[in-house]
Amino acid sequence: MSQQALINLLFLKFFTDEEKEPEKHPKRSMPHIFGYPISICFIIVNEFCERFSYYGMRAVLVIYFRYFLLWDEDLSTAVYHGFVALCYLAPLLGAIIADSWLGKFKTIVYLSIVYTIGQVVISISSIAALSDTTGDGHPENLSMHIGLSMLGLLLIAFGTGGIKPCVSAFGGDQFEDHQEDKRRRFFSIFYLSINAGSLISTIITPILREQKCGKVPQPCYPLAFGIPGALMAVALVVFIGGSSLYKKSSPQGNVVLKVSKCIAYAIRNRFRHRSDEYPKRNHFMDWASDRYDEHLIAQIKMVLKVLFMYIPLPMFWALFDQQGSRWTLQAIAMNGNFGGLDIQPDQMQTVNPILILFLVPFVDTIVYPLIAKCKFNFTPLRKMTVGMFLAALAFIAAALVQVQIDKTLPHFPVGDQSQIKIINVGKTGINVTLNGLSQSYIVQPSQATDYISVPTTDLKNIGVHDGKQSKVIPIQLSNNIRHTLLVTDLPDLDDVLLADINSKPEEGKNAIRFVTTLTSVDNLKMDSVDIGNLTRLSVSNYTLFTKGSKKITFISNGNECSQHSKTFGYGSSYTIIINETCTSQDFKLNYIEDIKANSVHMALQIPQYILITTGEVVFSVTGLEFSYSQAPSNMKSVLQAGWLLTNAFGNIIVLIVAEASTIQQQWAEYILFAALLIAVSIIFGIMARYYTYVDPKLVEAEYEEKELSRKKEEELNANQVTAQSEF
Repeated sequence: MSQQALINLLFLKFFTDEEKEPEKHPKRSMPHIFGYPISICFIIVNEFCERFSYYGMRAVLVIYFRYFLLWDEDLSTAVYHGFVALCYLAPLLGAIIADSWLGKFKTIVYLSIVYTIGQVVISISSIAALSDTTGDGHPENLSMHIGLSMLGLLLIAFGTGGIKPCVSAFGGDQFEDHQEDKRRRFFSIFYLSINAGSLISTIITPILREQKCGKVPQPCYPLAFGIPGALMAVALVVFIGGSSLYKKSSPQGNVVLKVSKCIAYAIRNRFRHRSDEYPKRNHFMDWASDRYDEHLIAQIKMVLKVLFMYIPLPMFWALFDQQGSRWTLQAIAMNGNFGGLDIQPDQMQTVNPILILFLVPFVDTIVYPLIAKCKFNFTPLRKMTVGMFLAALAFIAAALVQVQIDKTLPHFPVGDQSQIKIINVGKTGINVTLNGLSQSYIVQPSQATDYISVPTTDLKNIGVHDGKQSKVIPIQLSNNIRHTLLVTDLPDLDDVLLADINSKPEEGKNAIRFVTTLTSVDNLKMDSVDIGNLTRLSVSNYTLFTKGSKKITFISNGNECSQHSKTFGYGSSYTIIINETCTSQDFKLNYIEDIKANSVHMALQIPQYILITTGEVVFSVTGLEFSYSQAPSNMKSVLQAGWLLTNAFGNIIVLIVAEASTIQQQWAEYILFAALLIAVSIIFGIMARYYTYVDPKLVEAEYEEKELSRKKEEELNANQVTAQSEF
């Protein structure tokens, strides 16, 4: 979040101060309020709504992939980072469209329309009722939902990316040259609007997702996507509403295209003149000197020197942007109860912008001055190297947290293995023997064994004995599946084999099912959710519930029964046994824990967020300042394009690793990313050691002086020729 805010802020500062385009109507007097152009109010509100829309949608995106589209974690991560990569590639196209054809105003309007349509499409894609033919609340035709989702994301990526380089610069265009102080204050307000929109939306949209909607109550993704979509529509209306107040500039040509053409020509020219008959050049860009002027070539050389330093940077973003994917998925398996305040997994991302508000001034006013007092030359590139190491440490911390989570996770059967658990729902203890495996267990009433892992084909039957009668139960298990065998002794030994939930319940919820030994249980409800009717040894489907105690009601033998359940945590699964009538108020429900609740607290993620946010402050802010300080004034947009590309390539790295990696353990993948970034940090540190800092203004001044001398010499020669001809 804050990284994009800083990009916009710095780009705004340098672009509008030093590359301000001529106005269509320079003499027109625009309305002001408190000395500021009133038009900036529309731009700031627009930016707040747009950032709310983008980050609100993105906050719940990976969970939408995982639990609505039913993709696995690797595919969810890959598509998430593919989308983010597109969002950082699209600004190049948006800048070219604005600068070469449409101008900033029209580009913002047209691409905002595309953006809004994309938000509407992804909201529609999340409506389960579109293909829910069975009425169970789940979509049947996932292909249609996936297609709509991908179309929506493509439109959003093109929209948000395309307007990214335009809105900030357009805001700066509203000020006169003598309003530098007010323009800089506008930068701060603009920055705050970005962070406010992103922070508020990241808190709100997970709450919207938790609301229930549909005939069968389900997480309300249409609401979680729809509200950000509505905010984007508001952003568009507000921006167009200020049309008559804006100062609008004509397209002046895109410097990125100009630089790209010059570099491409130099490369082509170099390969056309590879033979020894052509003299060598000091720099490959010198091969463009026959078409482009010397000053432009010198500026491009300075830019390329900085872009070369960008080569290792994508690895930092590969780790940084996993806050919204892998770290969110990690939080799903954790306990989010913060002293009565329940934090959703996708809300943990708000730790980053909250820390930014504290760390930016803390580092600038305390840390850096203390380092300076220690006489240590903490150059910008050294700061960036430290930032990369901090991000690597954040992933080592994430790996340690993941190890703790893995210790608490159930071990599900794999390969040709299956698991079975025996629950005694009768009134007397039973002795259970797994025939062929020489394993036996004593199970007391309303108790259960742990899950027993067995080779699927080896277990043919189970012997049950209650002291009075015996029974051999034929068993047919399935590979990779957990099973439960319900056994009762009333009136005779009886049994039923069930297939159990085979993964942690989604989104940290609790999967609950009911079984009864009573003749009938009617109108069974849990927190007003209709479970249905049960008969003897029948079992309900698993139903997902949030944490806390729930009210259970049912009718048995004409009696209305009501009781509050035990307090559920996060991510557990229970089989609730109803084997007592409710003739008295103290009737008992028996709980069999199938999957333990999440026990590792989300607070353990805070250290990794502190480390990566500190790394961001040291790396991102310093990197932008370094870039702009080392490039000519009219090449700032080229460097912004290069900076955005490092982020895009970083997300592509995650996409590739998520899809191609054969690593099974998540903690090991975290360590892999940390090791890669440490290696890249060392390489970057070596590159930084040999980098020579320059002052672009001095370099440009030298060329301007040479150009002035050349013109004077040409003028002098021309005068001499004129004098000779007259003589």
